[in-house]
Amino acid sequence: MSDTAAIPSLPRRFAALRNRDSRPYLFTSGLSMMADNTEHVITYWVLWQTFHSPALVGFQIISHWLPFLLLSVWSGTLAEKYDCRRLIQAAQGLFMLVSAVWGVLFLTDSLTVWAACILLVLHGTAGSLWGPAEQLMLHDFVDRHELPSAVRMNATFQSLGILFGPVVGSALLLWLGPTGGIFVNVLLYLPMTVLMFRTRFTGHTRDAAHGAADVAVKPQVGWRDTARVLRGIRSNHLIIAMIIISGLTAVTIGNALQSSMPVFAARLGAGSSGDLTYGVLLFAMGFGGVVGGFLLEATGVIRPTLRAAVLSTVVFGGAILAFALTGSYALAIVALAVAGAGEIASLSITQSVVQLEAPAGERGRTLGVYGMFSSGLRTGGGVTLGVLGAAIGVTQAIGVFAAVLAVGALVAWWYAARRPGRASRGETTLDAGVAP
Repeated sequence: MSDTAAIPSLPRRFAALRNRDSRPYLFTSGLSMMADNTEHVITYWVLWQTFHSPALVGFQIISHWLPFLLLSVWSGTLAEKYDCRRLIQAAQGLFMLVSAVWGVLFLTDSLTVWAACILLVLHGTAGSLWGPAEQLMLHDFVDRHELPSAVRMNATFQSLGILFGPVVGSALLLWLGPTGGIFVNVLLYLPMTVLMFRTRFTGHTRDAAHGAADVAVKPQVGWRDTARVLRGIRSNHLIIAMIIISGLTAVTIGNALQSSMPVFAARLGAGSSGDLTYGVLLFAMGFGGVVGGFLLEATGVIRPTLRAAVLSTVVFGGAILAFALTGSYALAIVALAVAGAGEIASLSITQSVVQLEAPAGERGRTLGVYGMFSSGLRTGGGVTLGVLGAAIGVTQAIGVFAAVLAVGALVAWWYAARRPGRASRGETTLDAGVAP
């Protein structure tokens, strides 16, 4: 390690939005995430109307997240070795291809279960390829002390995409039908694809300019080199703590809350207006995440530290626990909004800490490991909900998951604090003013 110049203690508010390089990236990233979720709305509706298969519904979730579990580290290795612009374009191109093939199958009335399964897997694969390259680009666009802003704003804009994806998908279904809607969805991936032709950053430009010695050694795209990185990560308790927190979030609340929301809507009095009750509950958490992301950026009250990551996760888990216990519709909405803010804080902080702590020459693979846990373990979220929900009930299971997440975050804090130095004080290299 080597000392760097003094890093400003208070980075500019909305620094990533003020940056002319990262600003269009944030908007196009949110647009691509919206296209991702728009495709889900259209295709899931068509698949249910065509096959009425509960097994296929389960496969939709598994196929989306399993590629993250299996391929994230490999994708991180690719992001270290190659131009991240081209990897992002490859991912966006695969997204577009999948949407276009869906459209052809709808148009020709030739959709089969096997074709649907293949397309669902390819869609998940595109997402796993996009993740590490996307994060390395953020590291390239902004200075080190502004990286938390870039990660937080990227998460916020992607949350906007997730929030409005169902709205856009429903509107396209209503106005154009599934065939026209899915072909229009192809166009939503184009802005990010075109932007990657226009930007001069590659995901490695800033590290190369700073003369990082370990960037010159390109990693091998193979399991042996990946295993070496995994062994190295074990010595960094701060990174391991972030992985524990993100993994616990994925395997406990993760997808479980959204899939169980109809149960909560019924418990909170959904009757003839059940659709409105259900929709408001789904919207509340997404709205809380978006508002929370902008408020955190505007106030600058939270820095990327172990303490902040743990506390935001505890707030997230505590709010979900309150939601699971309350019988009041109004309190449930408030609890979900608070949970959304806690979730985006936890997500952006853990991502920032991993980026800041990872060595430059191993950042992509380290982010790949993080993605493997934070996204890949969502594959098993449905299994944990199904098993525990069958034993004690769905609402009770969500409450247990929330409590486990909060306690697990505190355990991760204790684990990281065992390391002498920065981690015991809850600091990252950003706070210490040191470059890894």
